[in-house]
Amino acid sequence: MALGETKGIILFTKDYKEKDKLVKIFTESFGKLMFFVKGAHRKNNPISSAILPFTEAVYIGDFREDGLSFLNGSKEVYPLRIIQEDIFINAYATYILNLVDAAIEDRTYDPNLYQFVQQALKLLNENKDAEIVTNIFEIQLLSRFGISPEWRHCSVCQQTQGKFDYSSKYSGVLCERHWSLDDHRYHADPRAIHFIRLFSSVSYDKVEDINVKSETKAAIRKTIDELYDEYVGIQLKSKKFIDQMKSWEDTLKLPIREKKSEIEDNNLT
Repeated sequence: MALGETKGIILFTKDYKEKDKLVKIFTESFGKLMFFVKGAHRKNNPISSAILPFTEAVYIGDFREDGLSFLNGSKEVYPLRIIQEDIFINAYATYILNLVDAAIEDRTYDPNLYQFVQQALKLLNENKDAEIVTNIFEIQLLSRFGISPEWRHCSVCQQTQGKFDYSSKYSGVLCERHWSLDDHRYHADPRAIHFIRLFSSVSYDKVEDINVKSETKAAIRKTIDELYDEYVGIQLKSKKFIDQMKSWEDTLKLPIREKKSEIEDNNLT
C-alpha cells in the first residue's frame, strides 16, 4: 500500500488522546482500515465532516499494510443525513456496519461487499423499510461468515413450491413432505421462511416491491436470530439496542410511509 485515494464508508470513530481520533473506514480499494487522524477535534479541521458517522467520501492518505494508516484529506463528501438524524434508522445502519466489521478481516479486498453496504445505506437513507433492508443484508452476508444454507429448494427432493422449514441437519430448507426427517428443524413460521428464501437472492432494487405484515416481520426476526445464534455466534450491542428499541418505538414512531407491493404475504398458503 502507498499514498493514494479510495472511496470509503465510515464504520466507526473513537477518540484517541485529547485531540486525535482513530477512524475505521471500509474502503473500496483496500478493505477495512484503521486510520489515525491527527487534530481531529481541532476547530475548522478540513477533514472533520468526512469522518462523521454515516458518511461516504473519497479519502486521501497513506494506506499501509501493517499498523495504522493515515488520512491526509478527503473530497466528494456525502453525509447520509437521514441516517444521522433518525434514531431508528441510525440503529439499523449501525448494526449493518457492525456486521460488516465482524464478517471480514481487515485489509480484505471485497468490492462486492462494499457495493452491497453502499446500497443498503442508500436505501436506509431514502427511508425504505429498515427491517427489510437489514434482513436482506443479514441473510446475504451469511456467506462472508462461511455459511451457505440451501434456500433455493428442498434439500431432499429439490421441490421449490409450498411450505418450507429450516433444518440444520440438512443445512437448508425442507419441504413439508420431508419435515418428518428432522424433529429438530426450526419449526419456523412458513411465511418467515418464504421471505427469507426470497431475501437470500433478491437484489436491493426490488425492495419497494416487498411488503411484509408486522407479525410476519417478527417471525422473520426470530428465525434470523436463530440462524445467527447457531452459525455466527456474535453478540453485537447494536443488535441488542434494536431489540430493546422495539419496546418503546411506538411512542417515537417514524412517519407512516406509503408502500406499494407486488408481494403480499397474506396471499401465501
